[in-house]
Amino acid sequence: MRFSTVQGPRGSADTVRDVRGFATKFYTREGNYDLVGNNMPVFFIQDAVKFPDFVHAVKMEPQHEMPTGGSAHDTFWDFASLQPETTHMLMWLMSDRAIPRSFRMMQGFGVHTFRFVTADGRGTFVKFHWKPKLGVNSLVWDEAQIAAGRDPDFNRRDLWEAIEAGEYPEWELGVQLVPESDEFAFDFDLLDATKIIPEELVPLRPVGRLVLDRNPQNFFAETEQVAFHTANVVPGIDFTNDPLLQGRNFSYLDTQLIRLGGPNFSQIPVNRPVADVHHNHRDGFGQQVIHPGTNYFPNSLGGGCPAHAGSGGGPGVFRHYAQRVDGEKIKVRSDSFQDHYSQAALFWNSMSDWERRHIVEAFRFELGKVGSVPVRERMVGNLAHVNGDLAAQVADGLGLPAPAPVAGITTASSPALSQENLRGAGIRTRKVCLLYVYKRQAKDGTVRGADNGTLDVDRALPTMASVLYDAVLVADGKEAVAALAADPASVRFVEEAYRHGKPVAAFGEGTRLLTEAKLPEAVVLGDSAPDYGILTSNGTASPQDLADALATALEQHRFPRRPGLLN
Repeated sequence: MRFSTVQGPRGSADTVRDVRGFATKFYTREGNYDLVGNNMPVFFIQDAVKFPDFVHAVKMEPQHEMPTGGSAHDTFWDFASLQPETTHMLMWLMSDRAIPRSFRMMQGFGVHTFRFVTADGRGTFVKFHWKPKLGVNSLVWDEAQIAAGRDPDFNRRDLWEAIEAGEYPEWELGVQLVPESDEFAFDFDLLDATKIIPEELVPLRPVGRLVLDRNPQNFFAETEQVAFHTANVVPGIDFTNDPLLQGRNFSYLDTQLIRLGGPNFSQIPVNRPVADVHHNHRDGFGQQVIHPGTNYFPNSLGGGCPAHAGSGGGPGVFRHYAQRVDGEKIKVRSDSFQDHYSQAALFWNSMSDWERRHIVEAFRFELGKVGSVPVRERMVGNLAHVNGDLAAQVADGLGLPAPAPVAGITTASSPALSQENLRGAGIRTRKVCLLYVYKRQAKDGTVRGADNGTLDVDRALPTMASVLYDAVLVADGKEAVAALAADPASVRFVEEAYRHGKPVAAFGEGTRLLTEAKLPEAVVLGDSAPDYGILTSNGTASPQDLADALATALEQHRFPRRPGLLN
């Protein structure tokens, strides 16, 4: 199998708010199967015919070629406000799901409804899910913006370093299965790519796992040239009439023909199946094999070869699922595709208080960049169909009046959607910064503890930032802490970690730096400090006690209900 993450536009940081691809290539005995999806389970549009318009709207505006790699501008939100089917996807995009802490802590979804097909031709609807072993965790927006400046490769570096260190990322592959007899048993259309199947209705069934146990040796050869395609399926897996999927099945091949230089891109090593491939395709740029004989059928000059596998099929021969279709074939949106708000409301209802706060702030940021007042008003009006309080808060942040209440909004929720319930367990691969000042005459770049043990100094403070770590620990030592307290960068390091909700620990004299960073005294020294992820020795706790408490705090990922947060 091969895993690939697809970033945003070239030149943009990989920590910006974005939709990220999650594609896997299975090299099977019957050819290559590509499971092509995203880190979000839905998409902006229901029909592929709208995809060119979506791309034109989100790309840079023609009069000034801005913004690069962002959606916070008039044309995108004009399109979105006029296409209410985008609303569910926008809720995901404005949530923390759009800024993962790590690719290793990111879910993946096949988005579309596919079919499993048995050997005797019976079909079952299926949706694919990847769940990370490390849990689902995200950055906060202010943290992501700082990280984009400090290290634009933050997420890919994190993935590369983890694999190099032998901390192999792992995902569980799960499926949601719906018998064909239940196709119309839901209050949404299974073939609508802007909808999910709530896990409370159809639980996930684990069927396998993915472990990334090596990095590419050459990113151009193995990553840049990889060609994923939703139409690359093998016997037992087939398509449905999802109109967005049908369009993708046509469009990807055109892209690869141009991007990879011709029709023989499947012979590039990363795209080459491990199984023998038998077809009549011979000519075109990039041909790697010298074929003798004929390449047409039927023929008599080549002894009848190559021959077809036969209409009856057989082992290794793909046969599409046979579906009876009656009635007139017309281009029209089904009534079952008309509901654009119920699942957007489901998503909002499922969020915790801090997740909702982040969604409001994201809409305020994005729509605040929109110059057209009618576009902002129209978008806020759409949000009123999701939740009145959401729309009112966004409107208030934009200086607009709150829209009129909308009746009949669903109150349903799905606990499986909130990151509050998806954190995962354990702290493996979490990064803790030990903040310390060592004497310049220490030529070997180490610091020595009270027990005479030493630690290597990894990085100098000017090259790092709190956003590149999961927690910060301030060491003891009167002179060292005094030097840190006099250094604005060190004070800012602690203050940012606090305001981004990360665990902050200090031992002995190190508590002074927390005070210099203006952390609330009631939080630093109060009885509730551990509940907010603030850990100090207070003159009584041993180093081991503090280490154990920090490990427990790290399992929480962050403390979003801490007083005075940026997000």
